[in-house]
Amino acid sequence: MSSSLIDFGIALDAGIKAAHAGASVLQAYSHRRSDLIIDHKARNDLVSQADKEAEQAILDTFAQLTPHFGIVAEESGGKPEGVATWYIDPLDGTTNYLHGIPHYAVSLGLIAHAGTVLPQASEPLTRDTPVVAIVYDPNREELFTAVAGTGAWLNGQRISCSKTATLADSLLATGFPFRDFSFEDQYTPIFDTAIHTTRGLRRNGAAALDLAWVACGRFDGYFEMGLAPWDVAAGALLVREAQGRADDMYGNDPWPINGFVVAAGNGLFPALSAMITPHLKPR
Repeated sequence: MSSSLIDFGIALDAGIKAAHAGASVLQAYSHRRSDLIIDHKARNDLVSQADKEAEQAILDTFAQLTPHFGIVAEESGGKPEGVATWYIDPLDGTTNYLHGIPHYAVSLGLIAHAGTVLPQASEPLTRDTPVVAIVYDPNREELFTAVAGTGAWLNGQRISCSKTATLADSLLATGFPFRDFSFEDQYTPIFDTAIHTTRGLRRNGAAALDLAWVACGRFDGYFEMGLAPWDVAAGALLVREAQGRADDMYGNDPWPINGFVVAAGNGLFPALSAMITPHLKPR
């Protein structure tokens, strides 16, 4: 495939425009949350018209600017196709949003598919790879971006993961099981170890921001189970481009598409993985 099929500059610009379009919908509704119609997709899995309208604003932007890419969106679905696919989370942190907690984001990640030749590359990709990331926090007006091979950025300033190398010196983020409890017996001993061996553990309720905060050094590491691919597509690239690692806990997938993610700066990643791996069951 031709490298011209993915123009990183066009994709990043489209993603930034789409993130702002989605966020404008969220912020308009945030001042009248009591008017929102809320549906229950499953236990503790909520969606409102804010999610749906924000997603539509994002889809409209991509339809205009990058119509040749596939779409996988939280509310409207889709499937991976073409040379690359956008993974769209119009509102990461829905429960926070609905309770008036100002900690949520729009998360957009572009995954290039195996067989695609990227710009500046001579050989096609051998596996699916995150190549463009946008995570936008409209409350703090913080725009996290990354492009494969060029680094990660916060509002135009280069960012990097922390240099922390030991669990004893680390502050970790996580997400508790809240919808799927089938892996609770694996998660619980990891959580117990973390609270006894680190400086602290935070549960802020927005996976995309947890990963973005690892990328800019606010958290030293992060782990969570049972996420959706759109929760982590952008954040995984942010961490990787910020001199860190964000991988599938089980080591099976090229990025944490199945929602079992461990992320940290390069110095801490071996210790964090070693804390987690003994408690995992074969999948």
